[in-house]
Amino acid sequence: METPAAAAPGGSFFPSFLLLALGTLAATLLGAAHHLGLIYQLRHKVDKASNQHGGENVAAVLRAHGVRFLFTLVGGHISPLLVACEKLGIHVVDTRHEVTAVFAADAVARLSGTVGVAAVTAGPGLTNTVTAVKNAQIAQSPVLLLGGAASTLLQNRGALQAIDHMSLFRPLCKFCASVRMVRDIVPTLRAAMAAAQSGTPGPVFVELPIDVLYPYFMVQKEMVPAKPPKGLMGHVVAWYLENHLANLFAGAWEPQPKGPLPLDVPTASPQQVQRCVEILSRAKRPLILLGSQALLPPTPAEKLRAAMETLGIPCFLGGMARGLLGRGHPLHIRQNRGVALKKADVVVLAGTVCDFRLSYGRVLSHSSKIIIVNRNRKEMLVNSDMFWKPQEAVQGDVGSFVVKLVEGLKGQTWASDWLEELRQADRQKEQAFREKALMPVAQHLNPVWVLQQVEETLPDNSILVVDGGDFVGTAAHLVQPRGPLRWLDPGAFGTLGVGAGFALGAKLCRPDAEVWCLFGDGAFGYSLIEFDTFVRHKIPVIALIGNDAGWTQISREQVPYLGSNVACGLAFTDYHKAAMGLGAQGLLLSRDNKDQVVRVLRDAQQQCQDGHPVVVNILIGRTDFRDGSIAV
Repeated sequence: METPAAAAPGGSFFPSFLLLALGTLAATLLGAAHHLGLIYQLRHKVDKASNQHGGENVAAVLRAHGVRFLFTLVGGHISPLLVACEKLGIHVVDTRHEVTAVFAADAVARLSGTVGVAAVTAGPGLTNTVTAVKNAQIAQSPVLLLGGAASTLLQNRGALQAIDHMSLFRPLCKFCASVRMVRDIVPTLRAAMAAAQSGTPGPVFVELPIDVLYPYFMVQKEMVPAKPPKGLMGHVVAWYLENHLANLFAGAWEPQPKGPLPLDVPTASPQQVQRCVEILSRAKRPLILLGSQALLPPTPAEKLRAAMETLGIPCFLGGMARGLLGRGHPLHIRQNRGVALKKADVVVLAGTVCDFRLSYGRVLSHSSKIIIVNRNRKEMLVNSDMFWKPQEAVQGDVGSFVVKLVEGLKGQTWASDWLEELRQADRQKEQAFREKALMPVAQHLNPVWVLQQVEETLPDNSILVVDGGDFVGTAAHLVQPRGPLRWLDPGAFGTLGVGAGFALGAKLCRPDAEVWCLFGDGAFGYSLIEFDTFVRHKIPVIALIGNDAGWTQISREQVPYLGSNVACGLAFTDYHKAAMGLGAQGLLLSRDNKDQVVRVLRDAQQQCQDGHPVVVNILIGRTDFRDGSIAV
């Protein structure tokens, strides 16, 4: 969020030094902390003429950790770290909303296997990120959020955009810290980066008050009066401020290690792996459900894919594991998951949780032996006291567990009739989809048919970003990611508005890939303005909007059960024209050019290859494809 001009450098970051000092003095004058601080600063000379600033320390740590992109919305509180990152070659990408910056950092974290980083200004700049931070927490994405703050002397004194950031982010983040001295920037950031990736990955937050980021001479100018007040009190106030300033910068530029700290990655014990091997070796109808955790470092996606192929057990893939085996792989079962789970005699939940997505565990058969593997013990056992019980619960990294499982089973195979039974059910379901695609709709285009054309058009190097309800829910059944780490959805939080940020991070991470965003028309409202970001930063992506003029996933239940469509109606808005107004390319698909759907999609691809972001506004009707799907 843009900081008002009154808070810009050269304005007034601080109130009258005298009022400030008198207030502080009453509580802390000659306190033990400042006595120790005075001793510390006497031992560490401060270079008062230096132009160095804390933002340079931030940038140095990020570069040492291999950070390539910093997402932001500029504000006066954080300007030094943005400038320093630019100087060190870190690509600073500014968005039109802070939440987009964090979503983009989340996408980078998922696709790169490192920490995604966003920096925003104080107060409303940080509160605007809360939804994205919570989404990263639930999706277990290692994201570092850097937040500006009022100066250390102005905490709790009514400074501009000053709130208690720590209370806000502690429930959302694995690690929260407020840097109080310039010399603490480096160790704090190193600890934060390690925490984000250790154990169960997740977001971390570091608050950087403005006076630890700006150069000494600027902070001194605002903090210490050129002419101290007369009398004893004036001298005491001046001493207090000088001491605080000196301690703030003491040791600021002394050499410190800036590289990564060791990570703590939990692994299954040999005894646990062996027990799981024994259970699986006796199975007749084994099944694996692979979730996002399987794609976390340190096991590369290619090694995990090879392990799954060697294992030879039919599997369902969810979250970031979608696409692991590529398109149309014989081991990948896509439909009728509930029926398959009821028939399986051994089920391995590898990074998959018994939450609403598995009906809280009710979809599992009581006669099945359940093996569950997860880095997070609490998450691993959710609802195990109600609807299901694990035969073996393994707290550890999923990818390395699967690799060890393969080694323990030593080439064991299972009867092919089980796999063929599941594949036959898939084929029957897909035939039903083809029949649905041919059914007429009351107006515009059949979304099932449109998505089948998208499936046939997607190139092998595409990355799919999905953001929406009904249209995206339909796409999940019909459109297949072409490989591992090529599908980005919000995860279990079900957050709308991730699209633009995810697409931004994905395209920067994988510049050679075609990034296709599948939007519902409701969800696209969150992302439209970011096409200005795509244009300014020359980020070519393709957005396909399933425009049925409504919040259809909600109205599917609300209308028949409650008898009203209130708040569910939208319009067949010209989103493609709105995008053109922001400098992007816009295309329209409707019944009028039904025979040209593939040509329009190819045209969008060409525009994208020429460097333009493209919005394809697809007017669709409504089908019964998802009748009965729940919205809550």
